[in-house]
Amino acid sequence: MIFRRLLAALGAIALSLPAIPAQAQEGLSFDAYLQLLMARARAEGVGEGTLQRMTAGLAPNYRVIELDRGQPGAPTSTGYPPLAPYIASHVDAARIRGGRDARASWSGSLRAIEREYGVPSEVLVAIWGHETAYGAVKGGFDLSQALATLAWEGRRRELFSSEWVALMKVADKGYSRGELKGSWAGAFGNPQFLPSVYLRLATDGNGDGRADIMNNGADALASIANYFRDAGWRTGQPWGVRAYLPSGFDVAAHRTRIVAPVCSRVHERHSVYRSVAEWRALGVQPQRALDENTLVTLFQPDGPGTPAWLLTSNYRVILEYNCSNYYAMSVGLLADEIAN
Repeated sequence: MIFRRLLAALGAIALSLPAIPAQAQEGLSFDAYLQLLMARARAEGVGEGTLQRMTAGLAPNYRVIELDRGQPGAPTSTGYPPLAPYIASHVDAARIRGGRDARASWSGSLRAIEREYGVPSEVLVAIWGHETAYGAVKGGFDLSQALATLAWEGRRRELFSSEWVALMKVADKGYSRGELKGSWAGAFGNPQFLPSVYLRLATDGNGDGRADIMNNGADALASIANYFRDAGWRTGQPWGVRAYLPSGFDVAAHRTRIVAPVCSRVHERHSVYRSVAEWRALGVQPQRALDENTLVTLFQPDGPGTPAWLLTSNYRVILEYNCSNYYAMSVGLLADEIAN
């Protein structure tokens, strides 16, 4: 799905071209390994013509290996960067204006998509804006080359070999190699789906029989909506609302002790879940209407005296798209600005 933020950060680092990785040196040559990938794709029904056009002249891309191996390690247990500067740079006037323009331009499609999937149009547009600046920045890596390179390199071979085969299945639907460009890690199109996610959740938003997330905004927005519905979005419930905390309220005393199996670093910063009524009894007041029985978690990312939010289960759905509080908060806040 989303690798653009990581790609932008890594792209600013000047790195020298690495030697061929040890995993590749000790195994097959790239050409020999590519034959194994092609055989697997054939066995899974990919046509020969597709395989030939998607592999013509294919050679490893060492820049892709650089980027993959250069990813930062796990952060320490303290010292989270503040949220406010991130929000200021990601929920800025240009992105808000672009989101409002996109929402207006695609209003007809968005009304139909919202009726079918139950996800608010402003949330769909906010995801689109964060992923590809409303379609302006979709990535320029040859996906066949990038995924084949990462599979051959071997550090996460099964992941990337499976995604390469999935990409061949996408190409087999009639998309050209030139259309199938994206991030170094395989995400592509307006919503930056991985090929396997495309096969599972991409959908036709304009009724022409194709799910063209690369070129068609209606298809991209419908596919994001389908992703959110699949992840459990609850219609009619906001992602979260600002909350007023009484003076001296100790947020840390309510922090969850449950270790999340996925995205543990994200969820460890949230409180236990309580109903809105239970939070009210503790003096925490939502600043927008929320049903008293709605279960919410309290989040005050920048410490005492700074803004706090009550987050619903729909916030967790945004985290399914990108496991980062910074990302999910900026999507939610951008959506609010687009709607307002």
